[in-house]
Parts: sequence; C-alpha cells; structure tokens
Amino acid sequence: MADVVQEKLLILRSKLDRTPIFAKAEEITHVPKEYLVVGGGVLLTIFIFLGVGAGTLCSIVGFIYPAFKSFEAIEIQKNTSNDRQWLSYWIIFSFFSIIELFVDFLLYWIPFYYAFKLAFLLWAMLPQTKGAKFMYDSFLKDFLKNKESSIDAAMANAKKNAGVIVSEFASASGEVVGAAVDAGLKQKETKTN
Repeated sequence: MADVVQEKLLILRSKLDRTPIFAKAEEITHVPKEYLVVGGGVLLTIFIFLGVGAGTLCSIVGFIYPAFKSFEAIEIQKNTSNDRQWLSYWIIFSFFSIIELFVDFLLYWIPFYYAFKLAFLLWAMLPQTKGAKFMYDSFLKDFLKNKESSIDAAMANAKKNAGVIVSEFASASGEVVGAAVDAGLKQKETKTN
C-alpha cells in the first residue's frame, strides 16, 4: 500500500514540476510540493463539507476560471464551439443563481449543499465534461424558447417601470435639493438681517 502511495506522489510531483509556483512554495516552506497540494486538497475538502467559506469558494470557482476561459474564447482562440460552451455556462450559472436567490432559506437545511454546488459548477465548466452545454441543449433551451415571449414582455415591462422609477426619483431629488437650497437661502437672509 505504501509503495502505491509513494508511486502516486511521484506522479503528482512530476506533474507539479511543470508549474513554477509549486517549486517556489516548496522552497519557501521546505515541504515537498506534492504534500502541500495533497494537504491543501484535504483542507479544502474539509472546509467545503463543513461549509466554512464554501459559499465564497463556490463564487470564486464559479466566476474566475469561466471568466478567464470566456475571455480566451473571445480574444485568443476565436473558436465558435468554445464560445458556445461558455455562453451556455453563463446561462446555466445565471439560471441557477436566480433560483438560489428565491430558495436560499431552504438551502441552509440541505447538508453538504456547497459541496454539491461546487461539484456541479466544476461539472458544468470543465472542458472534459461540457456539462453546461449538455444541460442547455437537453433542458434549458426548449424551456427558454417556449417562454421567450413571456420573458421579453417581462423585460420590457421591467425596463418601462425602471424608467418611470428613475424619472420619479430624479424629480423627487430635484425637489429635495431645491427645498434645501431655499431653506439655506432663507437661513442666510435671517442671519444677515
């Protein structure tokens, strides 16, 4: 058993040799880089299952890697199949983020929710699985196509209402500023008299 573990650690070490940051970490801590990675992975797993900082970790994982890969797809690779993967990911991510807003109070009671969410995000984003594209093509695309006119109407209504709210707020702000200026002028006149 120990020989198998040592063999796996050597394989991991050879893979980590390709990344200079691990050599730097090993130099600073005087701990072999494969132990740093395994220990960090174990700690991360414990934190995820205990829920300590798991929401933040899920947000970081859900944004940083996909944002960078989206940037690469747009600016560097010019590969349309990659564009489709990342656009599908952002649709899935947005869809679940909105659902999560409304059922947040229930999620508290689901054990290991953030571990499942992290696994789902990784499945959705990784190029090996292309889970987001699968989910979009299999489920969400048909749902959105059926509801497209309702969604467009709701968005138009929200845009109209937002315009009304902004104009009313601007008008009320102007009245408040005008009243404050008038009060300041009256106060200044009474002081000079």
